[in-house]
Amino acid sequence: MLLAIQYPSWIHPEIFPGVPFLQLLRWYGLMYLFAFGTAFFVFKKLARSGFFDSPLAAGQGTEGAAGAVTEDDIVSFFTWGIVCLLIGARVFSVLVYDSWLTHLKKPWLIFWPFAEGCRFTGLAGMSYHGGFAGGLIGLILWSVKKKRSALRWIDAMAISAPAGYTWGRLGNFLNGELWGRVTAVPWGVLFPNAKRFSYSIPWVKEIADKAGLAAPPDGGLMHLPRHPSQLYEAFFEGAALFLVLWCLWKFFRARGKRPFDGFFACAYTAGYGIVRFVIEYFREPDLEIGYRIANSANAPTHLNVSLLNISTGQILCALMILAAAITLAVCTVRRRRR
Repeated sequence: MLLAIQYPSWIHPEIFPGVPFLQLLRWYGLMYLFAFGTAFFVFKKLARSGFFDSPLAAGQGTEGAAGAVTEDDIVSFFTWGIVCLLIGARVFSVLVYDSWLTHLKKPWLIFWPFAEGCRFTGLAGMSYHGGFAGGLIGLILWSVKKKRSALRWIDAMAISAPAGYTWGRLGNFLNGELWGRVTAVPWGVLFPNAKRFSYSIPWVKEIADKAGLAAPPDGGLMHLPRHPSQLYEAFFEGAALFLVLWCLWKFFRARGKRPFDGFFACAYTAGYGIVRFVIEYFREPDLEIGYRIANSANAPTHLNVSLLNISTGQILCALMILAAAITLAVCTVRRRRR
């Protein structure tokens, strides 16, 4: 009895595979549109709910006449954030995960959406942490330019962003990429593009037998079930984190209060960092990089053999948690002194 899920053969990166002139339409790009659209919808709902007009708990009052939020303001705010997010996500991906020397010689390839042979691939390789940093810079620059409260506007974005983030990870699943580590759990997925292993290896045979997989001819190579880590991230870093932040906002609003500006930004940054740090133990690190901190020299990336094997994503998430904790402490001290 098969105790694993076969990745659906009808799913392709292209929405209309094999149809001429429609190869540019890809699920991943469509998921980005859904992500931005969902975040925009939640942001507008926050604005209409008085998020920007509520007085601070510290007694600083509202943003005043300049704080009247229009749809043009929101569109402009999102535009700055999205453009800087895409730039940051792509550049950071090249710096950390790709061969920077290659792009140093041909920098135009960083934003070139075609592979060899003019095959459209889109912006292949986007880093969440780079997008986080780039988007944050864009939001701050917009706030300074428009003379708005940067922390309050970023707070609203922090609540809205996880709702959209869910779509991005669903896009990764539809692309059949960023799969998790080998597992024998019943919901493990057999991804067709994942690395195959020889059935003659004892641990491979053990997992294959647990998953009810038939042995390949002559002990050849075979796919093993993987954690659907993209779906873990879509739920916990997206939907669940959004629900927590939304309920926090509702909790304060019901009591006619709000925490100091920057609270929700810190809550999102720390919450995402913690959840992603844990999920990284189920997600396979990039083979070209492996672990940044390893418990042993030959630690396998496809198996979780030690919690001391730390990936690049976990280091970056630890920095997010640290930054959120420091910012939260500084804001708390400043509030008490007023």
